[in-house]
Amino acid sequence: MSAPRIALVHAVAPAMAPIHAALDRLWPRAQRSNLLDDGLPAALEREGGITEAIRARILRLAQHAAADAQGVLFTCSAFAPAIDAAAAQLPLPVLKPDDAMFAEAIACGHRIGMIATFAAAVPSMEETFLARARGLGSAVTIETVCVPEAMAAARAGDVARHDRLVADALPRLAHCDAILLAHFSTATALQEVQSRTRQPVLSAPDSAVRRLRTLVEGAPIPR
Repeated sequence: MSAPRIALVHAVAPAMAPIHAALDRLWPRAQRSNLLDDGLPAALEREGGITEAIRARILRLAQHAAADAQGVLFTCSAFAPAIDAAAAQLPLPVLKPDDAMFAEAIACGHRIGMIATFAAAVPSMEETFLARARGLGSAVTIETVCVPEAMAAARAGDVARHDRLVADALPRLAHCDAILLAHFSTATALQEVQSRTRQPVLSAPDSAVRRLRTLVEGAPIPR
């Protein structure tokens, strides 16, 4: 059997290492290609939300990525509505980065805490999470703490500071049943966050790889 081909679409460079690490652990035989459009976050902040121009940009990225792939995974959580619109126009799996993580989180309890580092992504992520919960008949709630200085540290190459700042946000979510690390780039903090809490901690890359592998190969893999 030939190796499955997947395409990864990134909006920030720090998201790349965590998804490749998750693939190494959970789906090492998958062949990968990468597209990076690091102007997308600035466009989202400048426009104040997802515009038709951003939707069109996401669609072009998805179409290009899908040209030689059996599945496409976006790794930036800020563009969910645009990714959904693109997915509806393509005949292969096109995944949002956090949908699989959200589904797993909803099974963890009634109060979910999320640590984010990119404020512009939070409204659409919370909206997507709550819509997913309603679709599953759940009354779960979500509360987000945003740590933008952690993203600044990651972009400057100081991953240790990023991870420490993310973990430092935990006390503000101590009342929650589970903790989500909002972005793919935040997944580098998984080990440090887990070392500081007994709460279940979920990261998007592992959840997304499990979902994409199931969709492409047809066989679920365990957590």
